[in-house]
Amino acid sequence: MKKKINRKRNTINLNLKLTLFIVGLFFCVIIVKLTFVVVSSNVDGIDLTKFAENRNTTKETLYANRGIIYDVNGKPLAKNANSYKIIAILSSSRTTDINNPQHVVDKELTATKLCEVLASEETRQNCTDTLKGYFSQDLYQVELGNWGRITEDEKQAIMALDLPGIEFETLAKKRQYINSSWASYILGYARSNDEGEIVGEMGIESYFNDELKGKNGYVEYQQDAYGYKMATSEEIREDAVSGSDIYLTLDSDIQNVLENAIAAFSKDKTLDWAMFTIMDAETGAIVGSASNPNFNPNTLEGLDNYLNPLVGYQYEPGSTMKIFSWLAAMENGIYNGEDTYQSGTITLSDGGTVIKDFNNVGWGTINYDTGFAYSSNVAATNLALKLGSAKLNDYYNLCGFGDDTGITLPGEAEGVVDITYESELANASFGQGILVTPVQLLQAMSAIANDGVMVKPYIVDKIVDSKGNVTMKSERTEVGKIASSESINKMKQLLYNVVYNSFDYNKGYAPENVTIAGKTGTAQIASNSGGYLTGEYDYIKSFLGMFPYEKPKYIFYFATKRYVGSSNEIYNIVSNTIKEVANIVDVTDKQNDVDSSKIIYLTQYLSKETTVVSDELKKQGLVPIILGDGKYIINQYPLNKTKVIAGSKVFLLTSTSNIKMPDITGWSTNEIIRFCNLINLKYKLNGYGKVVSSNIAKDTIIDPNTMTLEINLSI
Repeated sequence: MKKKINRKRNTINLNLKLTLFIVGLFFCVIIVKLTFVVVSSNVDGIDLTKFAENRNTTKETLYANRGIIYDVNGKPLAKNANSYKIIAILSSSRTTDINNPQHVVDKELTATKLCEVLASEETRQNCTDTLKGYFSQDLYQVELGNWGRITEDEKQAIMALDLPGIEFETLAKKRQYINSSWASYILGYARSNDEGEIVGEMGIESYFNDELKGKNGYVEYQQDAYGYKMATSEEIREDAVSGSDIYLTLDSDIQNVLENAIAAFSKDKTLDWAMFTIMDAETGAIVGSASNPNFNPNTLEGLDNYLNPLVGYQYEPGSTMKIFSWLAAMENGIYNGEDTYQSGTITLSDGGTVIKDFNNVGWGTINYDTGFAYSSNVAATNLALKLGSAKLNDYYNLCGFGDDTGITLPGEAEGVVDITYESELANASFGQGILVTPVQLLQAMSAIANDGVMVKPYIVDKIVDSKGNVTMKSERTEVGKIASSESINKMKQLLYNVVYNSFDYNKGYAPENVTIAGKTGTAQIASNSGGYLTGEYDYIKSFLGMFPYEKPKYIFYFATKRYVGSSNEIYNIVSNTIKEVANIVDVTDKQNDVDSSKIIYLTQYLSKETTVVSDELKKQGLVPIILGDGKYIINQYPLNKTKVIAGSKVFLLTSTSNIKMPDITGWSTNEIIRFCNLINLKYKLNGYGKVVSSNIAKDTIIDPNTMTLEINLSI
């Protein structure tokens, strides 16, 4: 019996030893594993160091500031307008180095400084009290409510204050277009994509997206339990590189005149579209281009068509092409302006095609110079038949038609010039059966202003990178010489005669202050079912011209499609617009018609006493406009040595900021622009012509920092 008990006890001991061995072995494995983990950073294929870092490491994208688009004089047209909220870190636990505080240290000073940016003088105390209340809370961080919703400009101003503990969170990234629909098809628009980057989708914003967008950077750092950077963490940073700024050739003063002219012309009218563009004749710089319909790039309201009228519209131009078919005849030695022909109609050799002058009956037997002035289709056809299809086709190609100009705008059309048959030849001679673009017409017209040398149009003046380096600067580019001096001089005279020595109604195109030369155009509109539309208003009406006549400085082109209204309105928009622009750019040339006793040469008035200068101007028969109540003159317009006519206004800015609003009733657009530019006052013009009313009453003290002068004009 005793022997049996011992056997049972031995079995129990054996099981206990086995259990202890297994438990001991398990602990040994754990110890070995822990030792391996301590010694090695890689376990089971996992980099434990990297795994631990990733749990506490964050990597943020530092978005590059998109470049600003300016006009030629440095006025911003498009810039970033991101919105942000302000976050204030209150807990001192955020700071580990007292010499580099990361929380709000001086709460009263911080509130005061912030409110100098966030609030007007009237609301500043309320802002300061509110922020001090936020900062007095026992919290790790606070947001600043409505006071903490800020713009890009406000953010930059606050960052410049270098206030400890003030941080920003982006609410929205967007692009702001300062003048809304102003030059919308030139500027285009840009929008934020899903990655938070602003991307150009049209116009300059699209064409130069790579230059404007810059290069994003990043920052990588350890974060604390609150999600903020740990003060002891070393960060890895690659700073963002801001995008380049683009300076366009557009002149805001000229653009404003065009925008208002087109708006007034289109108001309450039925038309498909209207456009007005002005180009520097010598260089090819586009200084202004407006169109209707247009759209607001800030909201995309009105964006129904993605074609830029300047480069994307291609259509049959009508009689403006006679400029170039006549030049083709001259250059090929078959033109004699004194030769005569029978106007009215001509039947082509195919026996069925009859070409008619626009009045159907013509003007009897006249010479070809007169035929040009009268815009005779029969004269154009006669010359084209002598030339032949190949020569006219080649000359149109030489003038740049049928090929894009290469201007840096997206969506430029090439047009179509394909002349083979006799009927095509006849139609092409007066601008039917071929397709051209407005920018091609401007380019070809530049040869008339430059003694036969054609220059390439351009829209970008320069590009400046984030370091201030000019990476691209545009300059005059000669495309080629398309006509001799003899032909050009003859054509200039013919273009002058169109306005001043042909039909009386053509004189309606002539401004009062500058001599122009140009050609009218009336083109039928092709029907989708073949042939041409036959409605009363189914035409594209246009005028291609230049000014001043003797030495052209600018080329301009106005066109409108299916305009329902009086022809007087077309004369008025051309003559009044060019009149205003000629005043702005000081190229008037009709003062020679004025009695020489009424012409006055201004002198230098700077630093002279205001009362003395005012009395002197009055004695000369001029009207001094005194801006401010300072004792001395600090600026003037017109400038020294400028020729003016008795009765003209002379603006005198005095040494004071106390400027009262003058009575501007009856002022011209040019006078308003000069007045506003002299005192740095923003303005908005409605209509064109003379001032009839404004939003700032006479004798109101003007604050250029907060006010915008809104003007209503009328002819």
